[in-house]
Amino acid sequence: MFAAEQKARTTYDNILRLVHDSDVCDPIRFLRAREIVHFQRFGEALRIVQDKLDSKNFYAFNPEFDKCKC
Repeated sequence: MFAAEQKARTTYDNILRLVHDSDVCDPIRFLRAREIVHFQRFGEALRIVQDKLDSKNFYAFNPEFDKCKC
């Protein structure tokens, strides 16, 4: 996820360096800004998931798993 967002942003940066037509640059700037927001949201989501997993490790002990169903 993160690599794709970074690659897209770099591509948009390269386009903006080469093109000076406002009809092209304006949509590219919009797309670049959107990629930055996506990158930030993915980072926030990853931190939330990591915090939730660290707070309660559901896989360390599962009493239902240890019950014999013979």
